Amino acid sequence: MIFRVDINSDLGESFGRYKLGQDEEVLKLITSANIACGFHAGDPKVMFETVKLAHEQGVGIGAHPGYPDLNGFGRREMKLSADEIYQLTVYQIGAIQGFAKLFGDRVRHVKPHGALYNQASTDQMIAEAIARAIKDLDAGLILFALAGSELVKAGVKAGLQVAEEVFADRTYQADGTLTPRSRADAMVQDSTEALARVVQMVREGTLIATDGTKLTLKADTICVHGDGAKALEFVKKLREGLHREGIEITKVGGHR
Repeated sequence: MIFRVDINSDLGESFGRYKLGQDEEVLKLITSANIACGFHAGDPKVMFETVKLAHEQGVGIGAHPGYPDLNGFGRREMKLSADEIYQLTVYQIGAIQGFAKLFGDRVRHVKPHGALYNQASTDQMIAEAIARAIKDLDAGLILFALAGSELVKAGVKAGLQVAEEVFADRTYQADGTLTPRSRADAMVQDSTEALARVVQMVREGTLIATDGTKLTLKADTICVHGDGAKALEFVKKLREGLHREGIEITKVGGHR
């Protein structure tokens, strides 16, 4: 049996004079880039440069819309209406689409960020507002969503292609959600451990939650957070390890 998986990273999260992550190096190793759209991070200059780099590396360009929360990096929950979620999603995807057009490229996928992503994973209203925004803007866009989540269901219901996402650098709760960052065990710190977990998710479709529960997960794409101190180390380890395991690394949707 041939196993294939996409590797994505959240990038373009610098702002003004403040630099975050090692985007130039990470982009050489991944297949899909989720690029911040200026709400939780990023600015027009950073968006332009990140889209340009992704295009030059042949990496799939994705919009990474989040809550309008620069101070909190989009990781604080907000209570917005379905219309507000819909509108901020359309607005941010449109921004990245504009930059992609400059280079004769296009946005291939959308992955919500931070609190918006986490809330959409369990809240049907938020999930459906995001899926509706994507479909109305471009039904050919691929939705990246937490494996087994409400966002996956909403994307399928809307008729979108959905890539179910797993995380190399995060732990999971018994219900399949990510462990809150406020907890000490939220992050996977060791790259060797991260690789073992990823191989298990890709090959077996399972993972052990923090309480010992065995989860069933579909792994179409693997995320490594670009703002992590060990992001580059993790991506290098993943690429090397997946190749050794005979797992093919490829963009979701191929050359679509």
